[in-house]
Amino acid sequence: MSKTIILQNKPAISGFAAVVGKKENEGPLKGLFDGVHNDTTCGEKSWEKAEVEMLQNAQNLAISKAGNKENAIEVAFSGDLLNQCIGSTFALKNSKIPAIGMYGACSTMALALANAAVFVDSKTIKSAIASASSHFCTAERQFRMPLEYGGQRVPSAQWTVTGAGACVVEQEGGGPKISAVSFGRIVDYHQTDVNNMGAAMAPAARDTIYNFLKDSGRQIADYCKIFTGDLGAVGGKILCELMNEKSIDISQIHEDCGTIIYDLNMQEVDSGGSGCGCSASVLCAKILPELSLGRLKKVLFVGTGALMSVTSQQQGETIPAIAHLVDIEA
Repeated sequence: MSKTIILQNKPAISGFAAVVGKKENEGPLKGLFDGVHNDTTCGEKSWEKAEVEMLQNAQNLAISKAGNKENAIEVAFSGDLLNQCIGSTFALKNSKIPAIGMYGACSTMALALANAAVFVDSKTIKSAIASASSHFCTAERQFRMPLEYGGQRVPSAQWTVTGAGACVVEQEGGGPKISAVSFGRIVDYHQTDVNNMGAAMAPAARDTIYNFLKDSGRQIADYCKIFTGDLGAVGGKILCELMNEKSIDISQIHEDCGTIIYDLNMQEVDSGGSGCGCSASVLCAKILPELSLGRLKKVLFVGTGALMSVTSQQQGETIPAIAHLVDIEA
């Protein structure tokens, strides 16, 4: 079973920011991001340094928008796709903020936000920042092939988002409230195709959503939207089919961050976006602003992650997956 925690004090997301690359700002969310880097290196000497720069920018902007100073943040929860989470490490190393590294693959933003909310709700701390990032070039270099290779992409493949998102979570303050979180369990449906991550992650998303509803007593009708990230077009369809097997229809309210950030017909991203920065960017550029403006009243933000590595892939292992859930309301 997933572990559902109802948050009695409903921590506030008082500041949030998204910083992305050129391709992401050419999609449907153009103009909604807090920062855009048109150079894949962000003026740095490597793609990895560029990812660090994006993450730092998102963190600083979120803190500024919350009306806080950096020294008011008591703990930072952050993660990325790079080995040993070096993106988050180098982004935070000069901040003097106590840091807790997070890793849940593409579910990392939901994982970081859920942990921050639990810490703040318990009044262990007053404020925290949750963040995550990814970069197309750093992910391709680490997980797949040399960029110059130009290998054939299949329709179920996804495009790693170059982006970062950050949220300041506080005991009090304006902004959307977090009313519950649910930490998912690892689900392995014995999928082995690294070019079809959506199929690997959809069962984990179904598991967490179903168990959350069962644990909390809440109904699908309570929510305006369910946002997953990042199943892509293929995985999103599979999730709806799997939920139907449980006699739960989410097809009218489900959207996936991987299909929101890109125009699948125009941008040649196959099944959509992926990476820690995908759901993080969409959360901070679209979902939270719409909650703040009252366009959305109550949503489920469900981060999904494929828990594989280069080593496990090379050894022919299956792709276990996980999903973490955050219940957010206006």
